Amino acid sequence: MLKSIDLEKKRKVNFMKRLSLQKYMLILVVPFVIYIIIFYYIPMFGVIGAFEDYSPVYGFFHSPWVGLKFFKYFLSGYYFKTILKNTVGISFLKLFFGFPAPIIFALLLNEMKALKFKKLTQTISYLPYFISWVVVIGIVGRMLSIDGGIVNNVLMDVFGMKEPIVFLQEPQYMWPLAVITDIWKGLGMSSIIYLATLTSINPELYESAAIDGANRWQKMFYISWPGIKPTVVMLFIFAAGGLFGSNFDQMWQLGTSPTVRSTAEVFDTYIMREGFQNANYSLGIAAGLMVSVVSFLLLLLVNSFAKIMGEEGVF
Repeated sequence: MLKSIDLEKKRKVNFMKRLSLQKYMLILVVPFVIYIIIFYYIPMFGVIGAFEDYSPVYGFFHSPWVGLKFFKYFLSGYYFKTILKNTVGISFLKLFFGFPAPIIFALLLNEMKALKFKKLTQTISYLPYFISWVVVIGIVGRMLSIDGGIVNNVLMDVFGMKEPIVFLQEPQYMWPLAVITDIWKGLGMSSIIYLATLTSINPELYESAAIDGANRWQKMFYISWPGIKPTVVMLFIFAAGGLFGSNFDQMWQLGTSPTVRSTAEVFDTYIMREGFQNANYSLGIAAGLMVSVVSFLLLLLVNSFAKIMGEEGVF
C-alpha cells in the first residue's frame, strides 16, 4: 500500500517537473489550442441546424425542429446522383493517377546525382503549390483559349483540327482538367514527405547493395520503396478517407460556367451554392454533415483494411 502511494507521489512530482521544464513550449502552444477551440470545436455546435428549419432571425435555439427532413430531401434530390457520381469519379481519378505521381517523382529525384539540377527541379516543382487556384485556372483558361491559346493553336496547326475547342465550357473535359491541374499543382509539395522519408534510410544499405551488384532500379525497388512504404500507406488512408471531399477551390473555379455543372458540380460546391448563395442553410449543413460522417466511416474502413493487410495504419 505504501509503495503504491510512493509511486503515485513520484509520478506527480515527475509530471510537475516536466511541466516546469516545458512551460515555455506550452505557452507557445496555447494560442494554437485557443484557435482550434474557437474556429473548429465551437462551430461544431452549428450541426444542430441540420435538424432544424434554421433561420438567422430565430437562431439555433428557436428555429422549428424538423428532424431528418433535410437529410431526406438531400438524398432524394434531383442533383444527388449527379453530384455523387462527379465527386466519387473525380476523387477516384485523382487517387488513381494523382496519388502515385509524387511517390514516383520522389523516387526519381532521390536517384539524381547532379545536386544542382536536383535542387532546381525540386524548386520548380514546388512553385505551383503557392499559386492560388484562381490564378491556376486563369492560366489554364488562357492556355486553352480559342483566341490564341497554345493548346488550340497546336491542335489546329499541327493536327489539322478545323475549329478550336472551348474546353472550359465543354462538360466532357472537366474531369481530365481537374485531375491534370491537381497533379500539376500538388506534385512537388506532396513529394516532400516522401523525400524526407528517403533521407532517413541508412546510406549503408545502398552501399551494401552496390557491393552485391545491385543497379539503381534494384536499389529503388528493394531499399527505397520498403523505406517509404509505411508513409505511403498512412497517406493513402487519408487520401482514401477523403474520397467524398473534392478540392472546393479548384472545382468552384472550373465549374463557373453553367454548361459544365453536370460534370463539375461536387458535394463541396453544392453545399456552397445551397447553403450560402441560395440561403438554404439547413440543407447545406445537412449535406456537409452527411459527407463528413461518410468520410469518417470510410477512413475507419480503409484503416482497418490496412491493418488486415499487415500494415500499421493510422490508429
